[in-house]
Amino acid sequence: MLTLNYMLDRAVRLHGDRPAIVDPEASYTWTEHADRVARAAGVLASLGVEPGKRFGVVARNSFRQFEILNAGYWLGAIPVPVNTRLAATEIAYIFENSECGLVVVEDCFAGIMEAEELRPWAANVLGIGSSSGGIDRPEYDTLLANAKALPMQWPAEDDDAILLYTGGTTGRSKGVRLSHRNIVSDGMAVGFEIESRQDDVYLHVAPMFHSADLYGTCFTLAGAAHAFLPVFSGRAMLEIMQSLKVSATMLTPTMIIMALQEKDFERYDLSSLRHMLYGSSPMAAEWIEKSLKAFKGIELVQGYGLTETSPLLTILPMSEHVRAIETGDLEILRGVGRPLPGVELRIRDADGNDLPANQPGEIVVRAPNVSLHGYLNRPEETKKNFRNGWFHTGDIARMDEHGYIFLLDRMNDMIITGGENVYSSEVEAALYQHGDVHECAVVGVPDETYGEALLAAIVPAPGASLDEQELIAHCRELIGGYKIPRRYVFLSELPKSAMNKILKNELRATYSGEAARKKAS
Repeated sequence: MLTLNYMLDRAVRLHGDRPAIVDPEASYTWTEHADRVARAAGVLASLGVEPGKRFGVVARNSFRQFEILNAGYWLGAIPVPVNTRLAATEIAYIFENSECGLVVVEDCFAGIMEAEELRPWAANVLGIGSSSGGIDRPEYDTLLANAKALPMQWPAEDDDAILLYTGGTTGRSKGVRLSHRNIVSDGMAVGFEIESRQDDVYLHVAPMFHSADLYGTCFTLAGAAHAFLPVFSGRAMLEIMQSLKVSATMLTPTMIIMALQEKDFERYDLSSLRHMLYGSSPMAAEWIEKSLKAFKGIELVQGYGLTETSPLLTILPMSEHVRAIETGDLEILRGVGRPLPGVELRIRDADGNDLPANQPGEIVVRAPNVSLHGYLNRPEETKKNFRNGWFHTGDIARMDEHGYIFLLDRMNDMIITGGENVYSSEVEAALYQHGDVHECAVVGVPDETYGEALLAAIVPAPGASLDEQELIAHCRELIGGYKIPRRYVFLSELPKSAMNKILKNELRATYSGEAARKKAS
C-alpha cells in the first residue's frame, strides 16, 4: 500500500521502540507518536473534520504540526498547510478555494484570525502551542490528553493526501493536489538514492507548508527520527544540530551560506551530521567546496523538483561532487543530476518533439510522484500543464549525452533581447565567478530598442565595492556580448520567498518602466 497511513503503520510495526520525535520539549517513540496521532485524529473529528474534507494549518515547524498532518492522513482528511508569511487576504483566498472548515492555528499567529477577511473561519479554530493565545477554544494539548484514539482509516493510494499551494509568483497561488501514492513513491525513490537510515535524526528546516518538507518522507520510511526548527537562522540551526545530534537535513544554498558565515561556526560540534541535500536554487562551486570543508565528513547531494512532483525529480549524488572537485572539472556542479528511479524525463521543443543531447527545451516528466489530479478548481491550468500523461514543468534545460540535467531558466524568466534568447542562469553563473559578488539575479526589463534588456541585481560581498564597468569587463571574458547586462542595481539584499528563493517577479516589477530604467542606469 503506497499510502502515508501505511508508511506510519509500518514505522510502528518495524521501529516501534525507536525514536520518532526528538525535541527540546519532548521525545516520543514511533509507538508513542502513533498513539498521539490517533488521538489527534480524534480531536480533529470532534471539531467537524471528516474523511475527504480539508482543514487549514497555519503554524511554524514543530512536532505538534507533524502530529496534526499525520492525524489528517490517519483520519483520511486532507491538511492544507499555509504559508505563514502571507497576508490575511491571501490566506482567506486559500481557505475559501480549498473549502477548509476547521483551521489549526499556532498561538503566535492567533492575531491574524482577527482580520476582517478571516472572520468566516474565526469561530472554527484549533489553537496549538503553549497557551491559548487569545483563541476562544481549549488548547490542543488539553484536548489531546482527553481525546479518544480513532482507528486508522485506509484511503486509496490515489486519494488526495495533502493540498500545497504554490508561491504564486505568476499570479494567484494554485493548490496542488498530491496523492498518497505521489508522496510515498517519491520518498521510496529518494530513500533508495540517498540510503536514509533508521538511526538518522532528520531536521525539518524547510517550512512545513512547502513541498520541500516532503523530503522527510524517506526518513519516515526508514524509521528515522524527526526534529524541527521553528524559525531559521544560521545560529539557531547550528545550535539545534549540535544539541539534538542531527544527522540529516535539507537546506537551500542561502541557508548553508548563512550558517557558514556565522562568526563562531567552528565552535559547534556537528560530528553527527552526515547528509545534507541542497536545492531550490543552484549553489556556486566555491560555496560547495567551502561546505564540504566546513561540514567535515558530510555527504552533500543536490536535488531538483517542484511542488507538482512531491517534490524531487533528480539527484546529483555526493560521488559527482567529489569527482568534480578532485578533477577540477566543475561543470557537473552546475547541473541538478539525473532522474530518480521511476521518473521518465524528456527535453522537448514547443511542438512536443524530443530534443537531442545538449539542446535546450522544456522539461516534461511522467512518474508516480507527479500530481495525479493537478490543481484544485483550476481546470484550464491543469489541462495546460498536464497533457497526454506528461507534466510540463515550465523549466528550460538541456540534457547531456549521459543523462545529466542542466537547468537554464524558467520559461517565464528567459530573456529575449534583440531576437536572441538569453538564459539568466548562464549570466548569473558568470557574475558569480567575480569574487566580490555575494548574490545576484538577472531579469529582463522593457527596452524600446531591443524589446528586453538585461538588468543585474547585485548584492556585493561584505566590504566590497563594485561598479558597472568592472562587472561588464568581467562578463566579457566569460559570455557573449549580447548576454552581458548593461544595467545594474546594487542592493543590500534580494527579495526572497520563505524558502529563500529569489523572487525575480518582484525585481521585474520594481525595475520595469521608464522611471525604473532611469533608476537602474
